[in-house]
Amino acid sequence: MTDGPPPVRIVLLYGGQSAEHEVSRVSAAHVLRAIDTSRYDVVPIAITPEGRWLRSDATLAALQAGPDAIPGVLDASGTDITPLGSVAPALPGQQVVVLPILHGPRGEDGTVQGLLELADVAYVGTGVLGSALNMDKATAKVVAQAAGIPVCRWISARDSELDDAFIARVGAELGWPVFVKPSNMGSSVGVSRADDPGGLRAALAEATQYDEWVVVEEAVDARELEVGVIGNEAPRASVVGEILPTHDFYDYDDKYVDGAAEMVIPADVPPAVAEEMRTLAVRAYRALRCDGLSRVDFFYESEGRGLLFNEINTLPGFTPFSMFPSLWAESGLAYPELIDELIRLALARHAHRSPHRRLR
Repeated sequence: MTDGPPPVRIVLLYGGQSAEHEVSRVSAAHVLRAIDTSRYDVVPIAITPEGRWLRSDATLAALQAGPDAIPGVLDASGTDITPLGSVAPALPGQQVVVLPILHGPRGEDGTVQGLLELADVAYVGTGVLGSALNMDKATAKVVAQAAGIPVCRWISARDSELDDAFIARVGAELGWPVFVKPSNMGSSVGVSRADDPGGLRAALAEATQYDEWVVVEEAVDARELEVGVIGNEAPRASVVGEILPTHDFYDYDDKYVDGAAEMVIPADVPPAVAEEMRTLAVRAYRALRCDGLSRVDFFYESEGRGLLFNEINTLPGFTPFSMFPSLWAESGLAYPELIDELIRLALARHAHRSPHRRLR
């Protein structure tokens, strides 16, 4: 038996009940390939689209066979368990961290984070409030504006309010074209462009398949820039990256089906613009109550309003080729070390918050 503390137990949650289930499985496979199993005791748990929690036996077998045996998309079958059935330490003194590689509602929106808070277990990423806030694009824009962070023009509404008067209001206040998004969704799922009232009605019908709230934004003739932020009390920003979409906008197919969109890291922008964006990203990260990690997205009107806050993704795509890890690799933090840092931040945040949760 070796001396020293037992390895940290990492409970890897993946899959989930959102439209981004498959994206999560791909990200989780790459995390498992990179994680140091000599330092971490890894327990993979799949959440099925129906909400079953499964200890992924096939994934465990692949993990034990070595990183090269792990498939590109993780298996989502296995043995039924109760939620968080594997978070208890297996050995005396063992630390446990839940690593939720989950995207979209019921994973990135504060629901799973609330469950983890009730279990009093450390977890990677933003807490309940920040997760819920940033998943809801409309509310996030309200908070960003209140914090003095510039945003594009937009209108939000509930599905019961999407009548002719709303259509007229969009045309009068935003003009054409516009972009329509489900307020609570990621990976560009349900996002479409509308060029006239008829197109808007179709776009609203598409968006409300995914959420009862929608966001309608002005079309911005701008570059799409992104920056990674990590940290708790002292967050820091990565270099700036740029997305060059091949479609009319950076949609789901461009991200995950065609895979043709190009990432430019670092982005070819003036140093002053890059520094301003990094500063704004950290301000937004703090104002919208982020912890651990986030990717902060901006539009950049080089001949107009400059930088405009778009959104924060609190659990961004996590393959080695996704924007967030690529930004940090360019900033000097390689993929395996990035995972280590996020686990360290999770343990530090849990230790810092624990005294505040005690009964007095």
